[in-house]
Amino acid sequence: MKKKIFSIFAFAAGIVLLSSCSDFLEQTSPSEQNDESVWKSPYYTGLRVNRLYGQLTQDRTYSQDLSIVWCMNSDVELVDGLGDNAVNVTSERGEMNYNMDPSWARLSDVWTNLYGIIEDANLNIVGIRGSELLNAGGNNQKEMERYLGESLVLRAMTYLDLIRFFGDVPFKVEPSKSDLSNVYLPKTDRDAIMDALMDDLDEAVTLLPWADEVAGYTTERVTKGYAHALLAQIALTRAGYAIRESAKEGYETADYSDGTYPTQRPNESVRKALYERALKNLSAVITSGKHSLAPINTYWDNVNKLVVDQTYHENLFEIPMGLNVSSELGYTVGVRLNGVTSLYGYGNSTGKMKVTAPLLYSYDPADIRRDLTVSAMQIAQNTTTGVTEEQMLGDAPFGLYVGKWDPRKMNDTWLNENLVASAKHMTGINPSKMRYAQLLLYYAEVMNELAGPDGRYSDDAGMTARQALALVHDRGFNDKSVSQQYITNIPADKKEFFNAIVQENAWELAGEGVRKFDLIRWNLLAEKIKEMKQTYLDQLVGGIYQKKVYFNYTDDKKTKLDMSSVTWYGFPSGKGESDYAGSVNSFGNSDITKETTTQVYTNLPSISSGLVGNSVVNMDGSITYEEPAIKNRYIMPIGSTTISASNGTLHNSYGYSD
Repeated sequence: MKKKIFSIFAFAAGIVLLSSCSDFLEQTSPSEQNDESVWKSPYYTGLRVNRLYGQLTQDRTYSQDLSIVWCMNSDVELVDGLGDNAVNVTSERGEMNYNMDPSWARLSDVWTNLYGIIEDANLNIVGIRGSELLNAGGNNQKEMERYLGESLVLRAMTYLDLIRFFGDVPFKVEPSKSDLSNVYLPKTDRDAIMDALMDDLDEAVTLLPWADEVAGYTTERVTKGYAHALLAQIALTRAGYAIRESAKEGYETADYSDGTYPTQRPNESVRKALYERALKNLSAVITSGKHSLAPINTYWDNVNKLVVDQTYHENLFEIPMGLNVSSELGYTVGVRLNGVTSLYGYGNSTGKMKVTAPLLYSYDPADIRRDLTVSAMQIAQNTTTGVTEEQMLGDAPFGLYVGKWDPRKMNDTWLNENLVASAKHMTGINPSKMRYAQLLLYYAEVMNELAGPDGRYSDDAGMTARQALALVHDRGFNDKSVSQQYITNIPADKKEFFNAIVQENAWELAGEGVRKFDLIRWNLLAEKIKEMKQTYLDQLVGGIYQKKVYFNYTDDKKTKLDMSSVTWYGFPSGKGESDYAGSVNSFGNSDITKETTTQVYTNLPSISSGLVGNSVVNMDGSITYEEPAIKNRYIMPIGSTTISASNGTLHNSYGYSD
């Protein structure tokens, strides 16, 4: 019986983990203390809260799955499953191409781990609320209030991710009872869950400090700023589209929607109230002055070097990982280290997540974010010279690496350890659950909905939607006149401005596990994936992609590429082959007139085939799609083992079997 309980609402007792901040170093397990003594002591209560953070660092939570794997596929991020791999339901290659099967073991593993976090958060919340210290006054009360706020926020964050992956789920806000009366719970409508979570966060923002307002309280813990931002994120998710198990009365049904499992969103008046609620919380963060945009290279240098920024606080909350303990950012995703090299040591995989040629070509050539985001090269040992060198990739339009996590930027501790490593060791890079740039894009979206691109609204932060978008876009350019001209040229039309926000979302956040869920709530996921596929063909047929690209190096030994010199659009005026030291065949080598062309006729049709349907590429450059089994079925099935352990209370929907 106990085994079944744990498989549904597991809580990992006695987890001992290291982290990048000292608060999470190995400590006595809180499970060694009985409940009465725990809640009478801020010290032991703190250990129980620290345990929540520890549970966020597991592979089946945010060390790998929820920060990398389960955030694919969108129109810009792809799992490395192409061709036959895209229908392999025994791994993420098929699952993230939306060819999902309830028997995939990771489904139940992630479910169990997330409910484990929720179970421990429930224990904390009930225990702290019942503690005499919560009303004792002084520092003890302040500390207990903070622990309550942290537990409320981490529970809300976890539930939001459960909803985004699984749809309607059981909603459990109290610890499990010994008589099991509250263990085997049915699903609760996700909108009711999100309404309750927003109310929890209204309380949490009154309990938490801003980042570094309390000594040692950095963005590696949930802050007041993150509580505000998470509430806004939930409000926008609640206002957005979602595929439903059945139609909801009074909701609007999307044009692209399944007949049995409709894609719906709340009516206009409900959405307006949710936008206003989001705006109030977004404005609270902006007007606080506690968070701002760091220079973009500084931001990513800090991320890779494991530096917690206490100047700009661009991360509102970053999950605290530990070098050699947790985080596959920079290993499973990032710039490729292809094999062992003398300069960097042990290789990485960076295999799970790829980005695309259409994303690369969508950037303005002057946008710094292009080469920060899209890595069209790898680092490898030259077998002839024995020298570590940077090598351009060839015709890999769906196999480009994410450049944001980069071994060339990592700190000396990581490098010294990687030079002697003989197996994978964790990078310790913190996943960000919210960046200030993302918050500004939310603000621009909400202001556009309520007041248009250039209007003002009550509870705004003193700037328009256009001004917020400009802050994000401008940062990517050294020549501000280029970026400002772009912002000025966006029409003063709500729909056109919304389209600009959707595009900025890709330019700023690609590879960070954000875009998929925004496209879902906009009901643009399938549409944008199809658009990416057509854009690739249009650019291939239109001669945008070069058959060969030329480039120079930044050193005489020709080991370091000058990515700014790559001739993505052909030779600049007055230059030719002789002006470049290197070249490689590129995306333009694929041939749409030959059905044996792998990129066009094997790889392209397989991308996200479970969501958009199987397709055929025609030699005129068009694509013919078959209708998918269920339209908009981005929701993952509940795992078979979870269902079998649920005592008959849980069943799959959306056409999935149990």
